[in-house]
Amino acid sequence: MPALTRRDFSTLAVVAGAAAGRLSAAGIRNTASIDDTLRGGIERRKIPAVTAMVATSDAILYQGAFGKRDASPGVPVKLDSIFAIASMTKAVTSTAALQLVDQGKVKLDEPASRHLPELKSLQVFEGVDSAGKPILRPARKPVTLRHLLTHTSGFCYDTWSQEMQDWIKAGGAPPMGVAPNVPLIFEPGTRWQYGYGLDWSGKLVENVSGLTLEQYFQKNICEPLGMKDTSFVPKPENLERTVSRYDYRPDGSFKEQPRDFPPVAYNGGGGLNSTVGDYIKFTQMILRNGRGADGKQILRPGTVKQMSSNQIGNLGAGKLKTMNPGRSSEVNIHPGAIDKWGLGFLINTTAYQGGRAAGSLAWAGIWNTFYWIDPKSGISAVIMMQFLPFVHTEAVGMLGDFEKAVYAQMSS
Repeated sequence: MPALTRRDFSTLAVVAGAAAGRLSAAGIRNTASIDDTLRGGIERRKIPAVTAMVATSDAILYQGAFGKRDASPGVPVKLDSIFAIASMTKAVTSTAALQLVDQGKVKLDEPASRHLPELKSLQVFEGVDSAGKPILRPARKPVTLRHLLTHTSGFCYDTWSQEMQDWIKAGGAPPMGVAPNVPLIFEPGTRWQYGYGLDWSGKLVENVSGLTLEQYFQKNICEPLGMKDTSFVPKPENLERTVSRYDYRPDGSFKEQPRDFPPVAYNGGGGLNSTVGDYIKFTQMILRNGRGADGKQILRPGTVKQMSSNQIGNLGAGKLKTMNPGRSSEVNIHPGAIDKWGLGFLINTTAYQGGRAAGSLAWAGIWNTFYWIDPKSGISAVIMMQFLPFVHTEAVGMLGDFEKAVYAQMSS
């Protein structure tokens, strides 16, 4: 596949200009200004493609798509273009698990091993001995669903964990997916560290419901919310709508990855494909306190309140030191702040300068897809790009420019 170079980007905005937002709605004074920000961003930052939406609980305030679907000439990205949303899957999985809590089928603070027998005898990794062998001890406390949803279980991704890197080097198998032989790196509830607790949560949903995660999502979340293009399952007929994934290269160009679908994996921590329009519907459900556009209650209001409030006490969340710079840069989207985690969302404790209010909810996917939900301001937003490494300076810059442009144009 060809690589996109600097000169390719001079035409990106022109190619997709027709897809820009032209909606005029109460709350946004000038959508053209947001268009200009995104159009200018892909030209200046050389990002191959971006789609974005802003909404209230019941209306779309802005929508825009700029750039190209892939590295071939003349194929614009569109609002219905499909992106790999990776860890934006986690909020959907959290919703599924909490539906089961609402129904009384699962309890947040009971041992998760009641529904996941693989978690009955967990080990905690405490380093390596003089012979280079891993030191393991039995966990003193059981892992609960609350731990899994808040990233306080001790299950951690090796991309952001030196301990997991040490365990792998000491002879442990790479932590690919949900594997019961992967140890915890701390006692449950004692630290926040981003990890694959949501993959286990997805397995819990499958075990309790008797459905695959795909079947459960479609029946209980996607279909009720009208998220028709959101799925784990690759559909060959959608290939032409799927946006290419890229690797950012040291010379400032983007190398396109092969345009094929990876094997199907129902990973609750990351695996969904979606569109900006589909995911904004999910965020609107949260703004409506768990209610779909048709009035159907997806989650109880009290459950949404728990999702939206600090569930990790004095622990801090959202800062991650990378062990793999090609996959992720240092994660520090809100510098200087000590943020929190709810049952599914990062919660910023202070306002973003020129952006979202304190108490907003957010997270992202490793391909540089982002969302935030700002209940105080009454809006949510989604912006999707499709390249590695995660939170590269160009991706974070585009996110920040978009956010500031949105709030600058909001009516008081």
